[in-house]
Amino acid sequence: MEVNKDISLKTYNTFGIDAKAKFFVEVNSLNDLKSALQLKGYPEKFILSGGSNMLITNDLNALVLHINLKGKEVVSENDDTVRLKVLAGENWHQMVLYTLERNYGGLENMSLIPGNTGTAPIQNIGAYGVELKDTFVSCEAMHIETQTLKTFSKEECRFGYRDSFFKNEGKGRYVIVSVTFELTKRNHKKNTSYGAIEAELEKKGITDPTIKDISNAVIAIRQSKLPDPKVLGNSGSFFKNPVISAEAYRKFSQQHPDAPSYKVSEEAYKIPAGWLIEQCGFKGKKFGDAGVHKNQALVLVNYGNASGDEILNLAYKIIEEVDHRFGIRISPEVNIIK
Repeated sequence: MEVNKDISLKTYNTFGIDAKAKFFVEVNSLNDLKSALQLKGYPEKFILSGGSNMLITNDLNALVLHINLKGKEVVSENDDTVRLKVLAGENWHQMVLYTLERNYGGLENMSLIPGNTGTAPIQNIGAYGVELKDTFVSCEAMHIETQTLKTFSKEECRFGYRDSFFKNEGKGRYVIVSVTFELTKRNHKKNTSYGAIEAELEKKGITDPTIKDISNAVIAIRQSKLPDPKVLGNSGSFFKNPVISAEAYRKFSQQHPDAPSYKVSEEAYKIPAGWLIEQCGFKGKKFGDAGVHKNQALVLVNYGNASGDEILNLAYKIIEEVDHRFGIRISPEVNIIK
């Protein structure tokens, strides 16, 4: 394990922000992680995985630990289900494809989400009617101060909408090193309820889709809407979809009867943030090298040499305009690193 100095993080974050790490170490094993966490005489330690859910706004005066733990293992199975343990450094989409090759069902709706598996529980990632918590069994995490391993159950993770224990009380205290999923081997519970999936399957003439068909439909939809981070820097959806009260929704829907919405409960409704942003005229707009993607207003992009601050200032501009026009306060889904 070697500690390097003044390393550019441009290729380590999907926004392609050219910030530097004062110190940088590659973590390829649990022993590496333990040793790196025990290093003395360095500034604060910063945990970096796939770099897909973050916006770096400055050089990091820190010891950056790049989590590169790799491996997948079936820990138990029966005729109906399989429990698969995946190490934190495994690319999420490649891992989803791995499960589909083996006809393991449950993750297909979350195909092509950028990032690595270890950060997925932090955000409780989700797409097209499915969330990580739906197949999650447990995760192992190393305590940063004591370097002890703890297994967190689904209940202990306290998953919410793009939220978890690791974004709140556990923030900065643990490094997730593995995640265990329970997936189906037969009688898959297929979720095609989102209209875009149904339309894509219909376009392909598929009436009885396999889980691979659903994955392919999701990939096609995402590729039509979302830019490839390797081509155009971005972090996927930059903003959360706001959830408002039933009373606020009643007033909102009266003023904007054509607005799309999703009922979350009797007391709450979700409004697509992309629609709100698009109505404010930001879709496809460029502000220097920072901009809003032409096909999806939820996605902020780096057209080449935007700084993290330039993208963040654009985000603030969007938040204020949406609030001014609709009285709804949207918030970032990505982690802002200042």
